[in-house]
Amino acid sequence: MSFGEPNNPYGQPQGQGQQPGYGYPQQAPQGVPPQGYGYPAAPPVSPYGGGYPGAVMEMPGGVKAARVMMWIMGAFNLIGGVAAIGLSFTFTSELEKQGTLSGDEETFANLGQGIMIGAGVISLIFAVLGMVLAAKFKSGGNGVRIGAIVWASFAVLFSLFSLPLGIVSLALGIMVIVFTAKSDGSAWFNRNKQQY
Repeated sequence: MSFGEPNNPYGQPQGQGQQPGYGYPQQAPQGVPPQGYGYPAAPPVSPYGGGYPGAVMEMPGGVKAARVMMWIMGAFNLIGGVAAIGLSFTFTSELEKQGTLSGDEETFANLGQGIMIGAGVISLIFAVLGMVLAAKFKSGGNGVRIGAIVWASFAVLFSLFSLPLGIVSLALGIMVIVFTAKSDGSAWFNRNKQQY
């Protein structure tokens, strides 16, 4: 028996100068991703934490900034709501002190007071909603992100009606929308849904 026989199971395969399995393969077998230097491929790395379940992620800077902006806008709305309610009572009490109100003027004064109180209450509710959303940025999911975008959209809309005083709220609202809608914001709010 020689190594050149085609039916010899122990002989050297014909047409190859090297036995299979020795050295590094030139290409990976079909269906296997290429791997370098004999080490298994590393798991994908997420830019906001480790690539394994339960990894601690750090909140992106844009999302942190959006949260701070929402706290600031909520505080402005809280102060504005309290001021609107307080001014409504002050204004009507001053008109009543003068005692020169006719029936129609008193009706309009009461209507104005009611509108001011209603605007103040809406501002307070809006402030509390914004602060609750900002507080949930740390643990909230995609619903918090969508809620923040909708909340900031309403803030932008209402600040357009109060220009030029509403320019700060307008700018902050637009930045909240941009920072929460960016890809890193989306990755932060969807981090609990990722399957590994």
